[in-house]
Amino acid sequence: MDQRPRRVTINDIAAATGFAASTVSRALSRPGRVNAVTRDAITQVARSLSYVPNTHARALTSGRTETVAVLVSDVTNPFYFGLIRGTQHQLKAAGYAHLLIDSENSGGLESHMLTKMRQSIDGAILAASRLPDRLLAALAAELPIVAINRNVHGVPSVLIDSPSGVAQATEHLISLGHREIAYLSGPENSWANAARWRALVTTAARHGLPVRRLGPFPADRMNGSAAADALINTNVTACITFNDLLAIGVLARLHERGVNVPGQISIVGCDDIFGADFCHPTLTTLTAPIEQAGQVAVSMLLTRLHEGAPTTRQSIVLPTHLTVRDSTGPAPD
Repeated sequence: MDQRPRRVTINDIAAATGFAASTVSRALSRPGRVNAVTRDAITQVARSLSYVPNTHARALTSGRTETVAVLVSDVTNPFYFGLIRGTQHQLKAAGYAHLLIDSENSGGLESHMLTKMRQSIDGAILAASRLPDRLLAALAAELPIVAINRNVHGVPSVLIDSPSGVAQATEHLISLGHREIAYLSGPENSWANAARWRALVTTAARHGLPVRRLGPFPADRMNGSAAADALINTNVTACITFNDLLAIGVLARLHERGVNVPGQISIVGCDDIFGADFCHPTLTTLTAPIEQAGQVAVSMLLTRLHEGAPTTRQSIVLPTHLTVRDSTGPAPD
């Protein structure tokens, strides 16, 4: 026999209060449409009976699920830890459930999951989306979304200004006497990857200096070994990597091969993830307000959901800055 307790329903609250079930329903789902005395009496009884709203039934009547999907390209990347925390805290405060989806760096999987979950979510936060611009814009026309680190016309977005951070890093390396700098490229379908490369090229060109692009490399620690081997085969004395995971892998491989950092080559990462200041040598990197990016994205999305119209702010840019540690130093003589 099923021993689970029976769920308390709106009819139970109606019986306990003497109000009609329709009045109870309005008091709990649309409190502004019920006078304060009635509303208070109903909510007090609902609490005493431990009433839990049936979210599925509410979704059928209101068209809202009070659930937001947050898609990240690689849930194992520490870069996303702060972002996930920021989105979750902001959604929880607003009474929304947080559905986390790992798109595995695949635009196809991203599109498939959003299509599959369309009836179960009110909107989505897409972090580092791998969808082509055209498909991302089409999606934004059908589903309330906010993109993080994607700049597509018609798609509300939160941009972490890593290109300006790369410009700072380039100036830093040039000030240390480095005259040829390499970029260790990340995934080709990453918007941020292309933006960082352009920033390096533009800044170096102002000084009349050449730059080299190596890769692309999968953006994880394991592939830092291949990136480091490619780097050793060049004459550059400094490099900027797509992200910290790749940079930390490069540091480990250079140590294995007896290459001194920063004595022979300087290394700069991006994102300032947890562990960037624990590796040896500690990593010079771009520090970004990652948790804040998640919070801002949720605020933009909820504005869209509550007002029923696109947010007036189509793009918000959050600044980055260079954090100098031990992995960069003067160019070798």
